[in-house]
Amino acid sequence: MAALRDGFEAVEAEGSAECRGSSGMEVVLPSDPAVPAPLCPHGPTLLFVKVTQGKEETRRFYACSACRDRKDCNFFQWEDEKLSGARLAAREAHNRRCQPPLSRRQCVERYLKFIELPLTQRKFCQRCQQLLLPDDWGQHSEHQVLGDVSITQLRRPSQLLYPLENKKTNAQYLFADRSCQFLVDLLSALGFRRVLCVGTPRLHELIRLTASGDKKSNIKSLLLDIDFRYSQFYMEDSFCHYNMFNHHFFDGKTALEVCRAFLQEDKGEGIIMVTDPPFGGLVEPLAITFKKLIAMWKEGQSQDDSHKELPIFWIFPYFFESRICQFFPSFRMLDYQVDYDNHALYKHGKTGRKQSPVRIFTNIPPNKIILPTEEGYRFCSLCQRYVSLENQHCEHCNSCTSKDGRKWNHCFLCKKCVKPSWIHCSICNHCAVPDHSCEGPKDGCFICGELDHKRSTCPNIATSKRANKAVGKQKQRKSNKMKMETTKGQSMNHTSATRRKKRRERAHQYLGS
Repeated sequence: MAALRDGFEAVEAEGSAECRGSSGMEVVLPSDPAVPAPLCPHGPTLLFVKVTQGKEETRRFYACSACRDRKDCNFFQWEDEKLSGARLAAREAHNRRCQPPLSRRQCVERYLKFIELPLTQRKFCQRCQQLLLPDDWGQHSEHQVLGDVSITQLRRPSQLLYPLENKKTNAQYLFADRSCQFLVDLLSALGFRRVLCVGTPRLHELIRLTASGDKKSNIKSLLLDIDFRYSQFYMEDSFCHYNMFNHHFFDGKTALEVCRAFLQEDKGEGIIMVTDPPFGGLVEPLAITFKKLIAMWKEGQSQDDSHKELPIFWIFPYFFESRICQFFPSFRMLDYQVDYDNHALYKHGKTGRKQSPVRIFTNIPPNKIILPTEEGYRFCSLCQRYVSLENQHCEHCNSCTSKDGRKWNHCFLCKKCVKPSWIHCSICNHCAVPDHSCEGPKDGCFICGELDHKRSTCPNIATSKRANKAVGKQKQRKSNKMKMETTKGQSMNHTSATRRKKRRERAHQYLGS
């Protein structure tokens, strides 16, 4: 997939590109849904198609759902490719080698033994990121080992483990304590008793810490995360090794039933899902997964409650708002800025464009959510929700329109508010950054340009495929011709060089005689 560049501008550019449907990758449905997708080490793969403005590739391919970089997972298979038995066996062997060295049950058994050890014998290998039992000490004698691991440290594994900061795979940026405490207080104030934490390990920790230290707190939490290292710190009913991009439970049906039971406990009452996916992840597969979790929750509902929605906090950059609302129309974006400890940009206290772009998308009515006034939020009586101080109410839009924490300006030509740095372009007939390209990609279908549908549902898609196939064949013939001419030229050059070499040899013989 497209490489994710570093920094705020990179994430915003990618988010904006996905929202308007520009060149890149699209997730598509298989031609035959009954045929299961091939497996990589991260579970079932996804089917992709490469799309460029006005053109599409004719062949679709399967690739890893979780890894955007082939260096992290090099799985690739054409949709119509037939594999031999030997290749399938080799792939299965590779997938087995890539799995964690210990099973979920073994991790639990080791954890129970570890907490029974005296403090002086509790050691953690920082190189291998592993809790060590006495029998393991010899194998790690030359590694950097942390000793005297306390029970308090075991309850905060995110502070023991090194964050996996690969933006294209794990993007394990951890909530700052300020944001994490705000979320815990908010969940408690809203009356939730259970929290399904999907990719939010630090929130899971704080919920459990609060429950153990405060007898009044009765909130329970279940963590679903792709980082298998957390398996060694939690019992089976507190953690499931999980891939949120394809709804894959690595420990099979046992883990799936743990999740199902957690969602359906108390007939599904008092539960909320909080998720913080990697910012480089595609919205569509995430939405598909979350809808499967919602369906699992609904299985425990009665017919009378079929209209109810599973409460959700989806934490994601604000520039994905239109994309998220496309899949979940009832979602609204809160002004609260979520900050991270180990991210250079997304930190509290910054101003202007340096503010964190990460927000909370939720189907809970915004007027029920109180944001902290001491952190710079105020209540807008017209919008009936809390907004940032700089987010001024626009009388023309009848809304507090800012998305990024700055004061936006109303453009009467566009009939909406825009970022303060944008200007109205008479060529494009809309507002944009001053140095934008007036020939940039447009909204709508890549094939016919209409705005009411996407490329995948275009009635002209068959004609487009035939045209692209013809162009592809023409390019292939041209390429083959160029290769032949190059080979012929190289042969002629080789002959000429041989003749020049023979002439020099004869000249040397003549001069030496």
